[in-house]
Amino acid sequence: MTDPARWDVATLTAAFRAHTLSPVEALAAVRARIDRWEPVINALVAADRPAAESDAATAAAQSEARWRRGEPLGPLDGIPVTVKENLARAGVPMRAGCAGATPVVPTRDAPAVERLREAGAVIVGATTMPDWGMLSSGVSSLHGITRSPWDPALTTGGSSAGAGAAAVAAYGPIHVGTDIGGSIRLPGTWLGLVAHKPSFGRVPLDAPYLGRVAGPLTRTAADAAIAMTALARPDERDWSALPPASLDWSLDGAAVRGLRVGLWLDAGAGMPCHLAVRAVTEAAGRVFENGGAQVDVVQPWLTPQLLSDIDLFWRVRSFADLEAMTAENRSLVLPFVRRWAEGGARASGVDVLRAYQSVMAMRAATVAATAAYDFIVSPVAPVAAFPAEWPMPWGEADEGMAHIGFTVPFSMSGQPACSVNAGFLPDGRTVGVQVAGRRFDDVGVLRAVAWFEAARGAGAEPGWPE
Repeated sequence: MTDPARWDVATLTAAFRAHTLSPVEALAAVRARIDRWEPVINALVAADRPAAESDAATAAAQSEARWRRGEPLGPLDGIPVTVKENLARAGVPMRAGCAGATPVVPTRDAPAVERLREAGAVIVGATTMPDWGMLSSGVSSLHGITRSPWDPALTTGGSSAGAGAAAVAAYGPIHVGTDIGGSIRLPGTWLGLVAHKPSFGRVPLDAPYLGRVAGPLTRTAADAAIAMTALARPDERDWSALPPASLDWSLDGAAVRGLRVGLWLDAGAGMPCHLAVRAVTEAAGRVFENGGAQVDVVQPWLTPQLLSDIDLFWRVRSFADLEAMTAENRSLVLPFVRRWAEGGARASGVDVLRAYQSVMAMRAATVAATAAYDFIVSPVAPVAAFPAEWPMPWGEADEGMAHIGFTVPFSMSGQPACSVNAGFLPDGRTVGVQVAGRRFDDVGVLRAVAWFEAARGAGAEPGWPE
């Protein structure tokens, strides 16, 4: 590949060290990609671009000077990255993808952003998201529609919509999103990416919330692991964070021989899994089996009531935000999201408490059902990518959170889970599988994904669109 924007972190770093490419030149290559792709995919927050371009130019020049002196800050020095709009950057207004939201202007960078800057990464811009992050698509009242680089008629998934699109279009190798029920992993399956949802508390946040995490969307497991070396560093603002740990994020020598793998094909609730998606997942199970893992089918543990209760819990949370708005601002919220949030208007305090207790029951059930296994392999979503204009996989109807039966249990349990491409449908749509691990075993999950990348065969390897 002659375009440095498409290079992985290791290749860029080697070129910086050898002085055959500078961070300034790498940024120029990414900007050329942005200029070509952005009118089609709409992955970046448009209002942010002028300031982001100036900041990135300064950061790239500083990195270039460090590499010239032979004093890089680490493996991310000079690497182009993007961050999702809801990850604070000091002085940059945040509206969480919602045209009706009053902008919040943070006075300090979010922890993930601080860690990236400390590692020398060059932040080229903020990526788009749907209203409040409560859709699994790239439909936003503020940004319009973010589209897939594979096929602009298709969704990116969401809510880390712009992050996923930017990763496929090669706006650099690392793109940081957030996830509370599938918002990193869903773009992963619908865009063919490695999309890692870390263990809860592994990557510090400045506004922690039940199940919420930040993590990388990349083209390779190796790049996701390198991103985690920076993102997983401690920050005193996150009172829910895991204790600081010196983890070896190296993926060399990854193997699955002798490991126990649970193959989870039926979520037990929500949308039924499309037969073609199930077939790709079953084939992935055979890849693990051929690699020497013991693979057993896992029975479903999620119930329709558990899935309905977490939907209600989130509706009430969003309705509280909606109710605090003026009537004029409320009218600017995406109609689908507004209607969905209003579904929580009549919930009583007892209803909300019962829903919360149900979330805790989901957490307990997930840990118990998976404890005997080193990894769980499953679909990420029950269906493949859908039209870009649809807010949800079924269109405009209100089906709650029927599409996250495979992803949300691991969000609530706090277990690490990563999407990796496992195949394609006959029409070319990507299908990822989710590899979930035991609590806190982020390194193990990424090592299993790296092993699967090498073992899955050329037919499952994405040939990135140009």
